[in-house]
Amino acid sequence: MARVRYGARTEAEIAAARATGLPDVWSTGVVAVWESDPDAVAAVLPPPLKPAGRPLVRVTVSRVRLPGYPLGAGSFAVAAAHGAVEGWYPLVMPMTHERALTGGREVFGEPKKLGEVTVAREGDRVRATLARHGVDFVEVRGTVDGPLPLPGPARRTDFYFKFLPAVDGPGFDGDPVLVHCVRDERVRRLERVSGEVILRESAYDPVADLPVLRLLEVTLGEKTSDQRGRVAERVDPQTLLPYVHQRYDDPRQIVDAPPEGSGA
Repeated sequence: MARVRYGARTEAEIAAARATGLPDVWSTGVVAVWESDPDAVAAVLPPPLKPAGRPLVRVTVSRVRLPGYPLGAGSFAVAAAHGAVEGWYPLVMPMTHERALTGGREVFGEPKKLGEVTVAREGDRVRATLARHGVDFVEVRGTVDGPLPLPGPARRTDFYFKFLPAVDGPGFDGDPVLVHCVRDERVRRLERVSGEVILRESAYDPVADLPVLRLLEVTLGEKTSDQRGRVAERVDPQTLLPYVHQRYDDPRQIVDAPPEGSGA
């Protein structure tokens, strides 16, 4: 009988699928950081996360040079703390391909969603966007002013909640967990950008609730990073349940009528 590819894999095949040692993957991206409304930042943090020392928001819009498989990757995150550890809590992470979605969501609990991610430069002009459902809900645009000193290797922690909605509807299948994802980053090019961040209203990605009160920096650069995660603690399901909508679009959309003129 011919090999049935959906059949059980051998131990050697399983080990090969888990092999690491990939070459560095570099991305070109725009990063903007600003101070926002401290009450708004606190409102989006599920326990046990708490606000960090400053009410910061960080948006990253990147074009990742995956061999033969270019990827647009974005993140919209707020500063947060878990005990003595400070880091970032992403609210939404648009990705242009499903391949980048599944591993991050299923393994780490990343709030990834399919979307449109663009980074474009023409001369000194730069424009980067995150879009879903036809709305550019984040736009960063400006002019490159010149090079910045390269920072040394840096470590960053992101916080994720990993969970499975219950099969019978309410709650979860098992206790959710808080994940610390640690990234070691290296930068090989960095430029200062003078510009602005525009947040547009979106019912599915309501980042406009975290306004730009004081723009701190916008940069354009090239970087590479690795990541590893660990379960920091199990989370009370009842305290997390009110925040689950951050991960998913409104489930009521499944009963929406198709847009007028769609022919559906």
